[in-house]
Amino acid sequence: MNNDKMQQSLQRRTTLRNRVSDVEWAARVELAACYHLCAHYGMTDMIYNHISLRIPGKSEHFLINAFGLLYEEVNASNLVKVDIEGNQLDDDPLDVSPAGFVIHSAIHRARPDARCIFHTHTAAGVAVSAQKEGLLPISQHALRFFERVGYHPFEGIALDLEEQTRLVLDIGAHNALILENHGLLTCGKTVRDAFELMYYLETACKIQVAAQSAGASLIFPSEAVARRTAKQFEDIDPFIDERDWKALLRLLERRQSKYAA
Repeated sequence: MNNDKMQQSLQRRTTLRNRVSDVEWAARVELAACYHLCAHYGMTDMIYNHISLRIPGKSEHFLINAFGLLYEEVNASNLVKVDIEGNQLDDDPLDVSPAGFVIHSAIHRARPDARCIFHTHTAAGVAVSAQKEGLLPISQHALRFFERVGYHPFEGIALDLEEQTRLVLDIGAHNALILENHGLLTCGKTVRDAFELMYYLETACKIQVAAQSAGASLIFPSEAVARRTAKQFEDIDPFIDERDWKALLRLLERRQSKYAA
C-alpha cells in the first residue's frame, strides 16, 4: 500500500469506535496497549512480527497489526480484523502480512484457550533459540518456564502451511515456545498473560546471554528446586490479581501513549 492510501485509510479509521461493539473496542484497546508496551521494552523488529487476539464472542475473528506500521504507531482503530485463515474482514485497504499469520492461525485453531499470541525476534531471544541446550534453568525468571516451554526446529521463513501441524505438536499444551534459530512465542488466555510470559521469557534469555558472556561456570539449581519454583509461579498469580498489568497501563498513560485512539 502506498503512503497516500495508508494515510486515507488511517484517517477513515478514526471513526471506527462508532462502528464496532463495546466488546470488540475493549479488545482493541487492550491489544494496542500490548503493542506499545512491546515497543517500550524494545521487543520489536521494525514493522515485522505480530501479536494477535481473539475477539470475545467471535471464536473465528482475530485482531492483528496492519503491515507497515511500527508498534508505536499501532492503536485501537488501526488494528485489522481477520478470520482464522488470515483473510481480512474489514472493509478497508489496510492489509496484513500473510506470512505473519501462518504461525498465529495454527495455534489459534489448535488452542481455543490461546486467545492472545505474542511472537518476537529479539537479539537475546534469537541468541538462546540458536543454542542446542535451549533455555537454561539458571535464573528465577528461567525457572518460571521449567518443563513448561516447547521447541520448534527452524524450517525457513514461516510461509509453508504444512509447517503448521508440526508447530502445533511442538507447542503442545505449553504457553511458551522457542522457535529455534528464529525467536520466541508466548500465548495466554488474556493479553496480560501473553505479555507477562513474553516479558519474563525475554528477560530470562537476556540473563542467560549475559551470564554466558562472563565466561564463569554457571550454577544450576536441582530439578526438585526448579520444579518447586515453577509451581510457585503458577500458584502466586491469583495474589497478583493483574496488578502488574494495571501498573503497565499507568506507565503508558504517563508516557501519553495514544494506543486507545
